Amino acid sequence: MTSRVTLISPATNPSLRQARFDDTDSIDDVGAARARSAAGSLPSASRVLLSPSARCRETASALGLDGVVVRELAGQDAGRWRGRTLEEVTATEPEAVGRWLADPGCAPHGGESVRDVCERIGRWLDTARDTDGRTLAVVEPEVVRAAVVHVLGLPAAGFWRLDVPPLTATELSGRAGRWNLRLGQPLTAP
Repeated sequence: MTSRVTLISPATNPSLRQARFDDTDSIDDVGAARARSAAGSLPSASRVLLSPSARCRETASALGLDGVVVRELAGQDAGRWRGRTLEEVTATEPEAVGRWLADPGCAPHGGESVRDVCERIGRWLDTARDTDGRTLAVVEPEVVRAAVVHVLGLPAAGFWRLDVPPLTATELSGRAGRWNLRLGQPLTAP
């Protein structure tokens, strides 16, 4: 049995452009148009799953996908930093930001640490590996990063070294207790 999981990063939104700790903004017009133009470019799937954020749900809709929201696939909980830009937080809490970026187990904002996100997504992937067929999942970029960290057995500190561009597909195939990885394929018009 081979399980295939395609992780799709969402279209752009104002929070992404502003480096804002937030997942409530809708996708912007450019992102929506790019997603609509890529509709039909993804392989058929047994199941479609979504991060709970507005931008993931809206990206899926623009791609023509009807999916189920899965709480385990949520982006990182930024705690009290939610809604603020990285620049704002750095100006008021530079030491806390420095610790957060340097120590994967640190969560000065009161939300989840990077290590927590990596472990949560790793547990989900371990379960998904036992699911036959293809899963498409429109998820936040940090979910893609955490999945790559897990699949490659990287230390959680590697999380910040991974860039996930909008509207790209990262493909995982699992069999015999391990995963293979194909990174960041851009979604293109069919």
